[in-house]
Amino acid sequence: MNYGIYYLPWKEKLRYSLQGFLIFTVLGILFYRSVLGILFLLPFIFFYQKYQLKNQINELKWRLNLEFKDGIQAVSAALEAGYCAENAFEEAYQDLGQIYAPDSMIQRELSYIVNQLRMNITVEKALAEFAGRSGIEDIKSFADVFSTAKRTGGDLIHIIKVTSDIISDKIEVKREILTLLSAKRLEANIMKVMPLFILIYLSLSSPGFLDPLYHNLLGIFVMSVFLLCYLGACLVIDKIIKIEV
Repeated sequence: MNYGIYYLPWKEKLRYSLQGFLIFTVLGILFYRSVLGILFLLPFIFFYQKYQLKNQINELKWRLNLEFKDGIQAVSAALEAGYCAENAFEEAYQDLGQIYAPDSMIQRELSYIVNQLRMNITVEKALAEFAGRSGIEDIKSFADVFSTAKRTGGDLIHIIKVTSDIISDKIEVKREILTLLSAKRLEANIMKVMPLFILIYLSLSSPGFLDPLYHNLLGIFVMSVFLLCYLGACLVIDKIIKIEV
């Protein structure tokens, strides 16, 4: 499985299409008060779906990263118990079977690595292929360290133990940061909708106050600039509170 490629199920496509339709319909009403304005914004539903797809891929990689932490700890424990590198992955697969379901990402990957090893593919090559498909920096680092340790004949058990601890600590730090950002994410969502509530308030409390901004070329241009600034600000806010895996 290539974790950089994700196809939205039809239910998710429908959900994001309806969400996008609702969002851009509201924006069209608030910024243009015109059916043509709504129709002009509807093609942006496609970009909204792409944006949500990217978020889904990032969440998928984050879950894999968390499961990978347990995977390398199990491999390290197997090496310390005296298993060779090849058998350590099979032992890790058996151990994690008590925690994860067979269809979990880490179990599927460990099973695939074990099957590759049984076909006389080297551990280094199997890990490098997994790292390439995952696109996750922690997995790439582990694969590089493992390959170097095997090639140079170093103390594999100690090197993998230290590497496992470092990567696990790094992932835990990311998890703590995400936990701390959860409250900020709620604040960010409130900030994103506040300009819309201001427009709604002005439209209801002073109906004629915003009339010069609608149904004329200058008004359409000004509101279009405001809309682009608003959408850009929303993207910047999401970028600030987002952690790439």
